[in-house]
Amino acid sequence: MGAVRRRQVFYIPGYDPIHPRRYRELYRKEGAAQAALSGYEIALSPRAGESYGWHVEAAIEGEDVTAEVEVLVWSDIVRSSMDAGLAATYWAMIRTAWIYITTGALRRLMWLRKGPVIAALYPVAMLVAQALVALAAFFIAKALIGWPFRAGAAASPWAWLAGGLHWAGIAAQWAGGAAAALGVLRLFRRYDNKLFAHYLMLDYAFTARLRGANPPELEARMAEFGDRIAAALASDVDEVLVVGHSSGAHLAVSILADLLRGGRVPANGPALGFLSLGQVIPMVSFLPEATRLRADLRLLSASDALAWVDVTAPGDGCAFALCDPVAVSGVDPPRENKRWPLVISAAFTQTLQPETWEKLRWRFFRLHFQYLCAFDRPGDYDYFLITAGPLTLAERYRGRQASISRIDIPASPYTDCGNEAA
Repeated sequence: MGAVRRRQVFYIPGYDPIHPRRYRELYRKEGAAQAALSGYEIALSPRAGESYGWHVEAAIEGEDVTAEVEVLVWSDIVRSSMDAGLAATYWAMIRTAWIYITTGALRRLMWLRKGPVIAALYPVAMLVAQALVALAAFFIAKALIGWPFRAGAAASPWAWLAGGLHWAGIAAQWAGGAAAALGVLRLFRRYDNKLFAHYLMLDYAFTARLRGANPPELEARMAEFGDRIAAALASDVDEVLVVGHSSGAHLAVSILADLLRGGRVPANGPALGFLSLGQVIPMVSFLPEATRLRADLRLLSASDALAWVDVTAPGDGCAFALCDPVAVSGVDPPRENKRWPLVISAAFTQTLQPETWEKLRWRFFRLHFQYLCAFDRPGDYDYFLITAGPLTLAERYRGRQASISRIDIPASPYTDCGNEAA
């Protein structure tokens, strides 16, 4: 019971425009590092088929295991949503801030964890700061350009020439100032891969633009993902494991809920596991139109058709660490019916050597990906044991108690589950 020889893994990334090959390279590099630290063997090879992924051969805990890892790609949707000009980004900032403030979601999110809320406010502060720098550049350029024209007008003995220089100077000032300001804003945008202001702002705007509802293009892609997972559940593998990272976690919740409602999780099929990592589910579930997500959370939490383990860490300032996403969203089923998620901590300060932690602690985005990486001294969370080891997710965490530091107090201003409420 709970033994795995063949596993199908589906990885759902967060809001990421980068080609999925980065996840293969991350798995290859970090898997080799973890294998060296933990004393097991793991190797990658190309995966056959049209979808993007890789094949894993592992010798772990005295057993040989194979795994097919497939990345469920929605980076094209992300790139399309990021194809916005400067004006569109600033408008998205205003609209997103308005939605989170006026719905009361921002205030309630602050009750849970200040880290991810500060991360959400960072792009607003950075974009405002960039606008102020651009405004300063405007006035400096305006003053520098205007001086020669004013001097020329004052020195001219002809009134008509003085007047012409005056108006030419005003036009040149405004044009030059605008060019300088625009140049500054474009320069900031060019180096956004260092600042992440535009990237994060458009991430939050994508979530908030329909006040928590999924856009139609994303719903269509999620249906395709569901078909892929359903096909695997109809195969002869021992386990189907769905991994949702960051905002990919809330996509996974809804995809799995749809499979359960549709009767597409066979009772005698492979074990079904769901691993949510660094989740930011409250950023969506606290919004007024997130009725679908709240209903999906409630359904999954009471299901005995899968095992759901939620892993976060207080050291990850971009995640809602140790927040039970079902409970804080106010959609817990009756206590006797609730089974999931099992909320545990990756405990970065304990599972990373002090020198490693010191090196990473201020690299916030790198820490948000630590769940997919090697740990110097892993506790009961090891990404590669879970995805390539010989036990199902349910068996590996059988008997494990939830973190005593978990947050399970209802905090969402909206708990309506629409017609799907149970």
